[in-house]
Amino acid sequence: MNRREFLANSICAAGALAARSAFAAPAQYTVTVRPDQQLGMIAPDFMGLGYEISSVSRPGLLSRGNRVYVQLVRTLSARGVVRIGGNTADYAKYSPNAAAISSARGTIVNDAVLKDLGGFLEATGWKLIWALDLGQGTEADAIAEARIISSISGERLLAFEIGNEPDLFARAKHRKPEFGYEDWLAEYRRYKAALRREFPRIPFAGPDAAGKTDWVTRFAADEGKDSVLLTHHYYREGQNPSSSIEKLLGVDPKLQAQLTALKAASQACGAPYRICEVNSFSGGGRPGVSDTMAGALWALDYMFTLAANGCAGVNMETGVNHLDFISSYSPIGDDEHGRYSAKPEYYGMLAFSFAGKGQLLAVETSANSPDIKAYATQLDKTALTLTLINKGATLATLACNFGEHVKTKQASVVRLMGPAIDAKTGITLGGAEVTPGGIWKAAKSEPVRVHSGQLTVTVPPFSAAVVQL
Repeated sequence: MNRREFLANSICAAGALAARSAFAAPAQYTVTVRPDQQLGMIAPDFMGLGYEISSVSRPGLLSRGNRVYVQLVRTLSARGVVRIGGNTADYAKYSPNAAAISSARGTIVNDAVLKDLGGFLEATGWKLIWALDLGQGTEADAIAEARIISSISGERLLAFEIGNEPDLFARAKHRKPEFGYEDWLAEYRRYKAALRREFPRIPFAGPDAAGKTDWVTRFAADEGKDSVLLTHHYYREGQNPSSSIEKLLGVDPKLQAQLTALKAASQACGAPYRICEVNSFSGGGRPGVSDTMAGALWALDYMFTLAANGCAGVNMETGVNHLDFISSYSPIGDDEHGRYSAKPEYYGMLAFSFAGKGQLLAVETSANSPDIKAYATQLDKTALTLTLINKGATLATLACNFGEHVKTKQASVVRLMGPAIDAKTGITLGGAEVTPGGIWKAAKSEPVRVHSGQLTVTVPPFSAAVVQL
């Protein structure tokens, strides 16, 4: 096989879109893993999904009886966090015996659907963050809601939030235009005091900011020592015609500064921080972008980026959104007729779950391109995993050095791949798709020789490789 055929076949296997890549010289990089430089443990419940509260009122959705959906969640992780909130949380009401209604501006949750939610948490093994209505509700409403949520979740209750995205309350017309952090903090403390009188050990998280990271910094100083989590949201931007694959896979100039501030706030008060509502582009995502292979690569890279910045976890939004339609960015597809499936972004999350376990290690790379990313984890002294991501249109050859203390002579490679960067179907991890029943198991892995702690891996365009030693 000549060089041109080799490159063309490699790129075809990766599903690269651009024909020009098939004949381009592969980019050469070096990657050095530093096992002696530990960046922190990835929390066992790092994985999470986020839902509008209106999802709870959808018949049979978040229920023990929804076996495929339960399996899809468990396939992502045996431990995780469900966050119920979103914009609909500040328009929703709890009424024990009323008919359940799923609606952007008028959701009603009753005892029956909340009992189903409790069964769902038990079946999945995941914990719960619940956002109480601050926008339209009262303290008495919050107490009644907290009582039933505590009852159905038991030890699986991680925290209550008081209000969703309060830094946008003025824009959402929940409050007057001059409403600011101090105004919200006074309301938060009033609600917290009322709830603590009824439930002395009730756990809280906050401030659940949409974008004003300084609210989190201030909240950490004011309430961090009495909170189990600091919470923040993230979207690349509001979806619009310019919300492209190139933008999604490119560098977001605001992200690193945000994460640096959140990490500092967390360290200052001792409460971990979690990105409890996140996805690619807000407003349901950009069709043809959020629901493609690009979404899978973005999710994988984003989750590792959070872990590398000391984040305790992430809740990827899925399902029905605040505009009453199923978001195109949803990791778990829902045809609204009782059929659920793993969508492209799910595979990125699954790849993180597969690779992102244990201690995160420092990695040095010669790449000066944002297209090439490398992350390493160590579950124990005998297991080391390196995740390589190629978000660009050029074949990449990476010479990886793990150090002479690595004595193994062979590693295996499991690949995240798709037919094209804009493919919505045919995404695989380890050569396998998630089954209709929600189960995944790698169908193949590639052996790679290790010589004196070094190996070379080729990562085709728009794909990722998980190397296990």
